[in-house]
Formats: sequence, C-alpha cells, structure tokens
Amino acid sequence: MKITVAGAGNVGLVTAVCFAEAGHQVTCLDTQKEKIEMLEKGHTPFFEPGLEPLLEKNLASGQLRFSTNPKQAYRGAEIIFIAVGTPEKKDGSVDLSYIYVASYHIAENIENDVIVCTKSTVPVGTNDIIKQILQHRKPRHLNVDIVSNPEFLREGSAIRDFYLGDRIIIGAENPKAATIMEQLYLPFQIPIVITDTRSAEMIKYASNAFLATKISFINEIANLCEKVGANIDEVSFGMGMDKRIGLNYLQPGIGYGGSCFPKDTKALVQLAGNVLHPFELLESVIKVNQQQHSLLVRKAKERFGSLKGKKAAVLGLAFKPETDDIREAVSLTIIKELLKEGSFVSAYDPIAIPNAHKLLGNSIEYSTTIREALKEADFAVIATEWDQIKHLPLDTYTVYMREPIIFDGRNCYSLKDIQRYPITYVSIGRPAITNVAHTPQH
Repeated sequence: MKITVAGAGNVGLVTAVCFAEAGHQVTCLDTQKEKIEMLEKGHTPFFEPGLEPLLEKNLASGQLRFSTNPKQAYRGAEIIFIAVGTPEKKDGSVDLSYIYVASYHIAENIENDVIVCTKSTVPVGTNDIIKQILQHRKPRHLNVDIVSNPEFLREGSAIRDFYLGDRIIIGAENPKAATIMEQLYLPFQIPIVITDTRSAEMIKYASNAFLATKISFINEIANLCEKVGANIDEVSFGMGMDKRIGLNYLQPGIGYGGSCFPKDTKALVQLAGNVLHPFELLESVIKVNQQQHSLLVRKAKERFGSLKGKKAAVLGLAFKPETDDIREAVSLTIIKELLKEGSFVSAYDPIAIPNAHKLLGNSIEYSTTIREALKEADFAVIATEWDQIKHLPLDTYTVYMREPIIFDGRNCYSLKDIQRYPITYVSIGRPAITNVAHTPQH
C-alpha cells in the first residue's frame, strides 16, 4: 500500500521504517528541514537499536522517502498515519496543536479517498475532532475515514515491539476502514482487537496508567520492606508467580520516567477531572512516583549528614537503557537535588550525554567511562540500569572511589555478590550492606 506518516519522531519514524521494511511504499513527512535532511542521509535523530540499518536499507531500495512538503507527501496516499507530538501543558492536559495542524494539512492536500489513522497518544474524543476538521476542510467529493490505532512501542525495543507486539488496537466507526487496517497488520501475526475509536483511545491511556500503578505499588512495598526487614527481591518474585499478577513491572526502583508514563498518567487524571470523576488512585500513583525520585538523595543525606563538597558519581542519565531519551529522566531530578545540596557531580551514560548537556550545561562534569566518573568519588548513584553498569566488575568501585559507597536506584547487583567486597551498598527494598573493610584508593 501507499502510506504516509506525519511526524518523524520516535513513533513516526519507527512506524515509517517498519512499514517500508514490510514492503509498503512509505513517505515520512516532518516540518523540521534539518531532521529530514539528516534522515535522507541515512542518519537517525535519536538512538533506537536496529533502526538506522533499516533506515539505510529502505532508503536505498526506494521503499522509503522523506519530505517537508505536505502536498507531495499526501499525494496518492491510501493510509495516512498521524504520529506527531502531543506534549504536556502546564496543567497536565495534552497539547493537541500539532494534531490539529496535521489534520488541516491533510484535509487541504489529499487528492483521493483515504484512511486517516491516529497513532499519537490522544485524549478520548480527539479522533472525533480530527474527523470534524477533515470533513469541513477536505474536498467535498472525497471520502475520509478516521481510525484510532494507538502505538505500544517501548523505546529501546521499538522495532521488536512493532513486529512482535502483544496486540494491535484498531478503533473505527466504518467496518470497511477497520477491515483495510486489519489487512495491513495481518502479516505480522499479532492479535488484532477491533473496537470503536473512543475505546481505542482509552485502551492506550488505561494500559500506561495500569503499568505506572504497578510500578508505584511495588515501590511502596519495597519501602515498606526496608522498614519491616523483608527483601523485595523475594517478595516481588513470590507475588509475580501468581499468573494474575505476573513478574513484569514488579522491579522496584526510583520511579518511572520518560515521555509516556508521566505525561499519560497526568493527562488521564486531567481527562477524568473534565468529566467530574476524581481519579484518586492515579493521583496517588503520581504522588508516590514523584516522592520515589528523591529517595536516593534522602538516603545519601542520612548516610553523610551533609552532601556539601562531596563528589557524587551518577551512573546513567537516560530514563531507561537502550535509549538516549532523557525526558522526565529520574537522573535529572537526582542531579538537580545533589547540586542544590552542594555536591559536585560527575555523570556517565553510554549515549545520553549530548542530550543531558543540552539541559544541564556545564553544571556537572561528563565522563566518557564509568571509571572516570567514579574516580575519587565519595559515593555513587545508579540511576539507569545499563548493561555496562550491571556487568561492571565490583572491585572497580573499591579501586577508583575515595570510599566505595553505592546508592543503587535500580537494584543492579545481587546482595550475595556485593557481600564479597568491602562496599557499602544501599539499594531499594533490600537490607543495606555496610562496608566491612576500607580499601585504600589506588
């Protein structure tokens, strides 16, 4: 089929590249000229494992092309995916201006019947507004069907999720449009759920809100475990063996971040408020998560009394491994609080340093290796569970730090392994291990 994707961000670009790889003729449209020029040269503007090779391959084959020209991009398209940004407003609601602009451009430039499919995460009822815009501004003789097709792509595994996801949600009022969308996805052999547009919109928000709830719940249980002498590793494993609960998203830590969970939970609370439905459970989830962000700094202050003049090595800047995305990353909260306490911060991340520098500037030191970040540090804070950090030989801490004290926000190491080294180790929901012998700095 001939497909156009509006938006070359994380969702739009992955969607465009993956449909091109599946054999469709795809045009990806974006308003940022510099981004399009970069993509036309085969380079991605963000890091996503495996994306750049697929981009290069489909550019070379002619299956994929890029444009900044709506008239050119929408000409002849059979399906148009809207995958533009939906940023958060100050009040927690969603800024839909990019959605509306894309809808106007589609209406003004289509030359044939088309299905317009919303991939961006939008509040319930948004597709009805898109439909109104298209109906009022499109050429009268053309037929346009609206479909809600929310994405469930996780940064760091987006390509795998596209082809091997748990489900495809298709929300449509016209059965014919739903059937066409179903045919588009059938080759992937992923379960397909066909529903109405409003239910499809809600499925996306409800899914993310439930996962966020699971994370905040296990973090509250972890905090309780510390106070009663239980071990969250054993507790979460025992809980997760129950098929009704499951092991996924039962890993305790310093809270969720990124571009989805924080924005979507707040948007759902706002949406509920708009229809006079107090969403008290989700409000508590958000509150717990925000408190969890500061947990490691609180633990460090309890250990040292004052953090003024201390060198802190912050390991991990991205909000999760396998991405350079630092939007709502917990590391940023930690760093800002450490600086406020008078600490000197040296940070390491394998790929997110350029993005972090844009926000933090020269307020901290950036290290190209973990060892460089740890050198003469008074304590280390683990904010992102990168493999480079999880598989670091533990004696590295004893060799390079002034004193090996670790505050692990992702429970990267087993307590059994830690106990073999003279390390003070404080994690989440597990007994703290106190340094038993000081190892002189080398």
